[in-house]
Amino acid sequence: MAKTSSASKAPRTQGFNRSAHSMNPERKTENLKGVAKVRTKATIRRLQMYRNFKAKRDRNGKIIHAAPFQGWLPCGAQARVEPNRKWFDNTRVIGQNALQRFQEELGKAVKNPYDIIMKPTGLPITLLNEKKKHERVHILETASFESVFGSKKTRKRPNLYVRDEQQLSETVNSINDSYADDKDLDLEREDTGERTAPRDWIMAAGQSRRIWNELYKVIDSSDVVIMVLDVRDPPGTRCAHIENFLKKEKPHKHLIFILNKVDLVPVWVTQRWVAILSAEYPTVAFHASLTHPFGKGAVINLLRQFTKLHAERKQISVGFIGYPNVGKSSVINALRSKKVCKVAPIAGETKVWQYITLMKRIFLIDCPGVVYDAANTETDTEKVLKGVVRVELVPDPEQYIPSLMERVKAEHLSKTYGIDSWEDSEDFLTQLGAKNGKLLKGGDSDISLCARMVLNDWQRGKIPYYKPPTGFEEPLSVNEQEQEPITKRVDLNIAEECDSDDETNTATAAVSAEENENPTSTDSDEEEEKKKEKEAKLQEAHEAYMSSLTSKQKRSLMLRNKRKKVGSDFYEVTNVKNRNKDRKVPKSQTK
Repeated sequence: MAKTSSASKAPRTQGFNRSAHSMNPERKTENLKGVAKVRTKATIRRLQMYRNFKAKRDRNGKIIHAAPFQGWLPCGAQARVEPNRKWFDNTRVIGQNALQRFQEELGKAVKNPYDIIMKPTGLPITLLNEKKKHERVHILETASFESVFGSKKTRKRPNLYVRDEQQLSETVNSINDSYADDKDLDLEREDTGERTAPRDWIMAAGQSRRIWNELYKVIDSSDVVIMVLDVRDPPGTRCAHIENFLKKEKPHKHLIFILNKVDLVPVWVTQRWVAILSAEYPTVAFHASLTHPFGKGAVINLLRQFTKLHAERKQISVGFIGYPNVGKSSVINALRSKKVCKVAPIAGETKVWQYITLMKRIFLIDCPGVVYDAANTETDTEKVLKGVVRVELVPDPEQYIPSLMERVKAEHLSKTYGIDSWEDSEDFLTQLGAKNGKLLKGGDSDISLCARMVLNDWQRGKIPYYKPPTGFEEPLSVNEQEQEPITKRVDLNIAEECDSDDETNTATAAVSAEENENPTSTDSDEEEEKKKEKEAKLQEAHEAYMSSLTSKQKRSLMLRNKRKKVGSDFYEVTNVKNRNKDRKVPKSQTK
């Protein structure tokens, strides 16, 4: 007798089942609330098979309803097998060349961050990676059994680093000369009672298990992951661990870089870092501001493209991750154009993750700052200067000032704090305390308080600093670094605003006289005399020019020179968004 899946009871009447149950293969697959991926008919049949794989019996053990494909037809019934060529031939066969070509093209698409696989196939593509094949050691391919142990074995010459005994003795002598006791980890030393002090608890900020749980919750809940980097130090605020984790474990998630705080560095630095990082992941330059943001349109357009790529989903979630104090919450506020996240210029302001609605189909997830230093390779100085810890909790803040002064140019510190010269960091802090009135009893400067002031200014971006891009580590030559004096720049700027031609000619003549003067004497005394004469001439020209200005022009000059020296203003970079600030707009006449 032939077996069939029909039961003993009468078959169900033919018709369309309008039920919205998830196990109904005929239900509507559009506009389903809370369903990301609808079950296919094949999946439903497979689940029904798992649920109904046993036959239903009564109390006496008699089969009432047979298991699927276990029923019996009555005697004399005709059974028919569905005609299909799959019963007689394997139709899913692919040639080796086509498989190799497909494997290469798929690998290029997966590795390229700008390419996205729209409709991945249901076939086990991961089997083409052949990870196990590359992990094992190919001993027999390197040296076969016959060439080592067989009758045709060949003796191989051993790999020696020396040619003769003389070279061996020279090598041993050089190793003995370069030996140092302090670098020998295997040497047993006498116990002198000295112990390394335990690391302060504040240096472990951003590495707790709770913070890492928040990070992985954000990654698991996000379709697009945005890593916010500080443009002053992009390599120091990246995390190779998270990038490798997304590549291996979450290849379907998209990773984007955002270079925040571009207003604190010159334009060419931002351009170079964007060009360098764009070779690995899509990178966008950003300035987080509620009133004048930069890069907001590019980020929103990028997120809209992801919504179109994932048109089958009702919404997508975008997670923001990164180091503490890089501006994750500020970027979200700039995208929303309102304060939806609590922000502060100190680390650790965001405690838990939170959802923010950007648009109808785009949701943003704010994440607490995480320090990706699982191996504790970062020193305390690097953590403090990266802004990971709060300055008020740092013990002995004056020990980090020498490293800070090595990274910052002396002229920038002089502009910021009005101190002309100093011998070392302690002298600098002493002068700073005397100037700002931060004194202890007896008139001594409060070194610790002044160090905290400098570190706070460093974390808030008041002290200019940036890590040069790759290939631009060396500073410019001395001739290229020479800049024009302030009086010369003032003359050139004001000359454009002068109404009379005589004033313009006077200013231009003063500038040309200065440019033509080039000392060539090698004697230092003569150079100093010429330099003094040059400064005296410039001062006379400046005074003569200032006396010829009107009071209105003098006030405009004073306001222009009173510009606050913060961020990119140290690098003489004009602000693009305020380039029409000085344009005079006529007042509308009221009737």
